[in-house]
Formats: sequence, structure tokens, C-alpha cells
Amino acid sequence: MKLTHDKIETTPTLLIVLVILVVAIGGLVEIVPLYFQRATTEAVKGIKPYEPLRLVGRDIYIREGCYNCHSQMVRPFRAETLRYGHYSVAGEFVYDHPFQWGSKRTGPDLARVGARYSDDWHRIHFNNPRDVVPESNMPAYPWFAKSTLDGVDVQGRMKALKSIGVPYTDEQIAKAPEALKGKTELDAVIAYLQGLGVELKNVR
Repeated sequence: MKLTHDKIETTPTLLIVLVILVVAIGGLVEIVPLYFQRATTEAVKGIKPYEPLRLVGRDIYIREGCYNCHSQMVRPFRAETLRYGHYSVAGEFVYDHPFQWGSKRTGPDLARVGARYSDDWHRIHFNNPRDVVPESNMPAYPWFAKSTLDGVDVQGRMKALKSIGVPYTDEQIAKAPEALKGKTELDAVIAYLQGLGVELKNVR
């Protein structure tokens, strides 16, 4: 059977198979080489796996859907690098599973938010965002300050991450529950935000 343009276009099954084949080959050509580039598989200098409190804070961040409004990816455009600092690189996020890249801009990008504001600023902001940013449309999260981290299985989370290559030691996993004692969800989320992008913050 001769494959002509007309034949492909008038045979839906054949068209679907060929489209899938072309997309698969194109995807492999673009994606596979990234696994062999050190810049995409090795951590940027100073990047370490999340400490227990930050790890739990990140999970709360994801649970509450913060990524729906906030990206953690400074794109390599002049307008963004002038506002946020160095553009995002893959080596910053090698321990993120899943990573929080994206281009959503309902709220500001958070890739370089670490140490930009004090812990007290964040506490006020989560309790009522409009107290510090009058034009904000972010909802308040007052329950963060009341929700303790008692019973959070942080060791299970760390073991799961270790199984996919995050370099946690057995000692770090064993000591993890101690880091959560007396802490609230608010403490965890603030710890997570305060560590975002600090390694590349002063690079231009």
C-alpha cells in the first residue's frame, strides 16, 4: 500500500498512529539529551535536600494549591530578571518532586522570594494578605497558625524521596520528627518560602 498524503488524511487510524510516532520521536530527541547534561542533573552549588520543616512546608504549599497562582520560574527575559534576579536553572530544582515551574502570574513569582521579607511579614501576610499588600486578592490562611505538625509522617516522605535519588541519610531521616516538635503549618510554609532561590538571589 502506497502512503500518499490523501491516504493518510482520509484514514483516521493511520493519521493518529503517525502523529503519535512523530511526536514521540520529537519528544525523545528533545528530552533524552537533557538526562546527560550535568547542568540539568546536578545540583547548583549550595542546593541541599529540603530539611524536614521545609519539606512539610512544601507539601502544604502544594496541598493548598499555591502553585495555581504563583510560579517558581524566573524566565530568561530582561523584564523578569530585572524584577526577580537570575533566571531559573534546572540545577536549582533537582530535589523537587514535582518541581513548581510554570508561567502563572496571578500572584508574583516566588522563585527568589527567600529572605526578601521577614518571618513576621509572612505571618501577617498569611493571616490577612491585605494588611501588607492592600491590592492582594490572595485568600487568608489563618488556620495555618493553629494547625500543629503533630503526627505528620515526615520520615515516610523522606524515605520516599530517598528511594528516587534525593540524598537523605539514615541519620537525617531518624532525626526528622524532632525538627517538627512544637511547630505549626505556618512555621513550615514560612520556612519553605524563606529558602526559595537564596542560592542564586545575588547573581545577575
